[in-house]
Amino acid sequence: MLKQHLQLKLGQKLAPQQIQLMKLIQLHTLEFEEELERELEENPALEIVKEESKEDDFSSLEDSYESEGTESIETDFDVDQYLYDDEPNYKTASSNYSPDDEEFDNESLLTEGQSLYDYLLEQIHLVNISEEDEKIAEYLIGNLDTDGYLRREIKSIVDDLAFSQGIYTTKEKVEDILENYIQKLDPPGVGARGLQECLLLQIEKKVSSDKAVSLAANILRYQFDALTNKHYNKIIQKYDIEEEDLRDALDEIAKLSPKVGGNFDTQTITINQEIIPDFVIQVKDGQVVPMLNSKNAPTLRVSEEYKDILTTYSHDKKSSEHKQAALFIKQKLDAAKWYIDAINQRQNTLLQTITAIVKFQKDYFITGDEKSLKPMILKDVADITGFDISTISRVVKSKYADTPNGIIYLKDLFSDSLTNDDGEEVSTKEIKTHLQEVISKENKRKPLTDDALVMILKEQGYNIARRTIAKYREQLNIPVARLRKEL
Repeated sequence: MLKQHLQLKLGQKLAPQQIQLMKLIQLHTLEFEEELERELEENPALEIVKEESKEDDFSSLEDSYESEGTESIETDFDVDQYLYDDEPNYKTASSNYSPDDEEFDNESLLTEGQSLYDYLLEQIHLVNISEEDEKIAEYLIGNLDTDGYLRREIKSIVDDLAFSQGIYTTKEKVEDILENYIQKLDPPGVGARGLQECLLLQIEKKVSSDKAVSLAANILRYQFDALTNKHYNKIIQKYDIEEEDLRDALDEIAKLSPKVGGNFDTQTITINQEIIPDFVIQVKDGQVVPMLNSKNAPTLRVSEEYKDILTTYSHDKKSSEHKQAALFIKQKLDAAKWYIDAINQRQNTLLQTITAIVKFQKDYFITGDEKSLKPMILKDVADITGFDISTISRVVKSKYADTPNGIIYLKDLFSDSLTNDDGEEVSTKEIKTHLQEVISKENKRKPLTDDALVMILKEQGYNIARRTIAKYREQLNIPVARLRKEL
């Protein structure tokens, strides 16, 4: 039995224009340039005004971003009445693409490089080996990871060869092919089942008559645990050597690569892109002046030619073809006007955000000292600008600023806060800077433990726990004291 009832719901939907605006805001300069070029190609009613001369490449907050395209599109007739005086039999959506147009493929711009897999296959095909053994070798090569290691168990590979390749063999034979064929290939160290084996394969290719090389090989083979734990005194006592001898051996080990496959491409060679700052921050007479990269502030306008064409089509109100053409033109004109408004809104949003950040971190931009950074989170900037936190997050995402102290990543200016002994809030970034300085000045023969670091920072006025020290140390990619020990 069917029943009818009323139900009230509260919902929120974003218009397509709002979604597009959010996407524009989070684009960095290079992506924004590409997006703008794409829009100019797709919409012939949108034009960019090329200025003959500019004093600089940046625009300040006081500059006006009103462009010719923001004015309303006026005609001497009612376009809507002209277009919809009868029921149209066509869609209101339009597309500039024809069926013959090829889709642009970014991957065609990438240069393909030789992979480690291909390089090893070329070598194994030149080795005098039986057909079955060659298939096993090829399968082993296919199981190597991008670093050149064989991470899988030999027993699993034997099972896979039987089920997928129809090759019934033994664990001993697969190990023999791995050790006598795969591990003999270039680069040295390939096919290793662990770091120790990888380093040993490399050191064994060197001249064994050298005293330092021989000692390094012995340490890797028999004292690997002591080496990784930096128990240098134990090694010195074991081999009855001088500290200088151990240092020479360690220098030889340091020349070895833990990832022999790292110089090979797995798929393609990526193209390195230059970082283009989205903002420039200048310091003049003690004042910090934020500006927007002019590439983010193009002057756009609606095509006058398209306006004239729309007016021309209005003279013939009976032709269906003219109505379709007029509808297409009006859609492009409306889209151009909206896009210009969106660009202007993007510019103002970026400028208001960077101005708020500069206001908050004025001391840092003047001194360039990271210790001057104040604790700042997204909410702080959102409170100043009046924007939503999500909008601020989109603005700082992938954005860079050119400052007197170099190009900085905007997100690096944000940090949490801790209270020091004086009751002042300090940035966690400031504490990390102090921590890094203390560790850089420590005696490398007797590195400072986390407990010792706690005491030192406490003397400097930062009362933080040992686990916090450990967390900051890991974030700075600084190992524990035992692994920082040097001879």
